[in-house]
Amino acid sequence: MSTDDSGNNSSSAALVPAIVEDVGRDGSGGSSSSAEAVEKNKEKTRVSKTSLIHWYTHQNDVAGVRKLLREDPTLVTARDYDSRTPLHVASLHGWIDVAKCLIECRADINALDRWKNTPLADAEGAKKGVMIELIRSNGGLSFGQNGSHFEPRPVPPPLSNKFDWEIEPTEIDFSNSTIIGKGSFGEIIKASWRGTTVAVKRILPSLSGDRFVVQDFRHEVKLLVKLRHPNIVQFLGAVMENKPLMLITEFLRGGDLHQYMRGKGSLSTSTTVKFALDMARGMAYLHNEPNVIVHRDLKPRNVLLVNSAAEHLKVGDFGLSKLVKVQNSDDVYKMTGETGSYRYMAPEVFKHRKYDKKVDVFSFGMILYEMLEGVPPMTGNEPYQAAKRVADGFRPSFHSKNVHPGLKELTIQCWASDMTKRPTFLEILKVLEKIKESLPSDSQWGM
Repeated sequence: MSTDDSGNNSSSAALVPAIVEDVGRDGSGGSSSSAEAVEKNKEKTRVSKTSLIHWYTHQNDVAGVRKLLREDPTLVTARDYDSRTPLHVASLHGWIDVAKCLIECRADINALDRWKNTPLADAEGAKKGVMIELIRSNGGLSFGQNGSHFEPRPVPPPLSNKFDWEIEPTEIDFSNSTIIGKGSFGEIIKASWRGTTVAVKRILPSLSGDRFVVQDFRHEVKLLVKLRHPNIVQFLGAVMENKPLMLITEFLRGGDLHQYMRGKGSLSTSTTVKFALDMARGMAYLHNEPNVIVHRDLKPRNVLLVNSAAEHLKVGDFGLSKLVKVQNSDDVYKMTGETGSYRYMAPEVFKHRKYDKKVDVFSFGMILYEMLEGVPPMTGNEPYQAAKRVADGFRPSFHSKNVHPGLKELTIQCWASDMTKRPTFLEILKVLEKIKESLPSDSQWGM
């Protein structure tokens, strides 16, 4: 489970419009007929409005939904990447006022998504009692319940009954615990296990019986069990046979990279290179073929500092990750949809197109930019608006005079619109190592 910069749980984001300036479009250019231009603009408008009404619905923004529907009443039936309507989204999250607005505007009460689920099926799956009554009172029927509000997992989640990493809940000491993170499905707690300080991801007791939540939890555990790398947060064990479900990892005392950067502003060249190398090493390990793990939510909040001295970084939070077996290095995975955080979202994800492991490279490029230029403030739906501009081809400008040219060029390569032109993390590591070797002890690049 991971929370994006807008407050969504992605189990639910790009740069603020104020800094995403019109510095040119990323692409090969070329001329096109006026008719083609008109069609392209129509398509952009359609994708934009469809994404926007789903965004407002997800945010429980009744005023935003009403405004869009006044402008274009047909948006009440707008379909997202999984053929879900806004009413499906409202039903899943229990947003009663938004649902009433959609029903008033003649939403299809029994619309079917790609899994043949109705809005009522989603409300029942999420156990939204008031929403269930509302949908039923308006003629809603229950079809499917196949889990339309969760993407199908390419790795089967069921685990066998007993593992050596199964932890007895009585072994975890919460007497001096501290909540260090929260999401819609659970919370992350600093606690103690066998005398060692650990981080415990605990599923809310009320959701420990929800089969979709359990499936996602099992999926994350199954991924973490496989991981062993100095730049990946270490899995220690899990509570699977008792409730609440818990996942235990090492506790890193330095906090996350987001907090660190907010306090520092732009980072020095030497620190940026050091942090980038740690992230790239961890990601290169995850992207190792043929069993590629696509993180899909790489962002500063999911990158942790090992200690207060910020000596090293580790990549964590694999709630949205997917393990995909690839046949060759050019495979494009059949994964679509707005998965992850808008602030660091690759264009192909925002546009609901098929994507591959290069989405992580794009996110890495955005993080690299923030380390070089500082973290911009972000409020309201600005992450969505900025992601939209990035998807349209715009990229942020470099303002600092001390940005190392090699790091600037690497950042630009990582956020290329064409994902095939982005470097792999192994290639990124080679570039970073050369930059590191070239830096003199009294470097002019802000060391």
